[in-house]
Amino acid sequence: MTGEKPKTDRPSPHPLIATIPLVVLIGLLAVVITLFGSDSLSGGSQVALLMGLAVCVFISMVFYHVPWKAFEQQMTKTMGGVSITVLILLAVGMLSGSWMVSGVVPTLIYYGVQLLSPQFFLLSACVICALVSLLSGSSWTTIATIGVALLGISHALGISEAWAAGAIISGAYFGDKMSPLSDTTILASSTTGVDLFTHIRYMMFTTTPAFVLTLIIFSIAGLGQGGDDIVQHIARYTEGLDATFNISLWTLAVPVLTAVLIARRVPSLIVLFLSALMAGIVAIIFQPHILTEIAADSQLGNAGALAKGLAVTYYGATAVETGYAELNELVSTGGMTGMLNTIWLIICAMCFGAAMVASGMIESITRVVISWVRSRVGLVASTASTGLFLNVTTGDQFISIVLTANMFQNVYEQQGYEPRLLSRTCEDSATVTSVLVPWNTCGMTQSTVLGVPTITYLPYCFFNILSPLMTILVAAIGWKIKRKE
Repeated sequence: MTGEKPKTDRPSPHPLIATIPLVVLIGLLAVVITLFGSDSLSGGSQVALLMGLAVCVFISMVFYHVPWKAFEQQMTKTMGGVSITVLILLAVGMLSGSWMVSGVVPTLIYYGVQLLSPQFFLLSACVICALVSLLSGSSWTTIATIGVALLGISHALGISEAWAAGAIISGAYFGDKMSPLSDTTILASSTTGVDLFTHIRYMMFTTTPAFVLTLIIFSIAGLGQGGDDIVQHIARYTEGLDATFNISLWTLAVPVLTAVLIARRVPSLIVLFLSALMAGIVAIIFQPHILTEIAADSQLGNAGALAKGLAVTYYGATAVETGYAELNELVSTGGMTGMLNTIWLIICAMCFGAAMVASGMIESITRVVISWVRSRVGLVASTASTGLFLNVTTGDQFISIVLTANMFQNVYEQQGYEPRLLSRTCEDSATVTSVLVPWNTCGMTQSTVLGVPTITYLPYCFFNILSPLMTILVAAIGWKIKRKE
């Protein structure tokens, strides 16, 4: 999917006109967030996206004579590209429910709170997620598995969930960006015609300094984490978990086997699904009492109750009584049902992005940005800004990477810069900033999985914030940037 607008004789929208749907969308989202707060993803944001889409279609059809068929075709093309994303989200819902009920996450939390120090938790969480994501090639898989467990540990250690989520996301996106197994890394290199490992090596000049700075920040910030009553807090968590779940190291066979699947480069969707199935088997063996409690049907036999409880764990909301309200909230899950608002929002965001592409409005705005390019720094800064802009307007990092690469490829070639500079800048901007946009597929997914609003964790995703700034700084210095005569 290139997202390129078909060549026609229709006039392109004026750049100021092209920004109207975006201004309307941002304005409506501000109203929605003010009115609904943390519930803004439950319907209000979807309405705002559809209203922005309607404004885009109205202007295009009435004033620029863009046929409705053009919007239909682009929406169909765009939605086809996110079908796997929807399946992955449903698999993540299954995984989150089954890992919790089976005792995998409670066991990790139980031992994690006793092993990890509050002062070094942020640093450790960031490094652990970076390593897992580097091996798996998927920030989504990392956050949905080890990330959820680490967030639970942070609650027990009395650490701010905003700081914890920032550390988890920073590490996960570093590993995703630098992994040869990552779909975004492969996409950025292939779209620009750069060898995959050449692309990864070249990213090290911007990614390594950004990640080192991130680790320094988390190391310093960690010194002030954890409350005075940390011992009692940890005791409440361990007692509650031990009394409710069958805490056993055997449950950790699930993450171990999941790691084996990842190491064997099994596709992410298959890994998530098989991991959820393994967790279901572990739940039947080690946590039958919880499955029976979830089934809540005394008329069923033992086998029927287990089957119903496991099915509900996969698809629905579950609540387990631990004796502590705070712990009850931590071990509750939403299953596949909990992902439906996110999927709904993704569909609306994709339709809005498709309308902006089909109308030529994104192309019109980007032409203005490109016309301002007068130097190496301006070129890189414009590319990074476009990646962020497209994450905001199209709602998907894959579309942002492809469109950014297509828009600037000729400009880099004409100005004599190597294509690896373009591929690196796309990753330094479009890939890592996607999780910072509340209505982007990444932002919606990670906020849903972690249960932390995007706006809450955004200021603490230091790696994601530093990456685009670092790529501009390195461009200003000119470090390892070659230009053909």
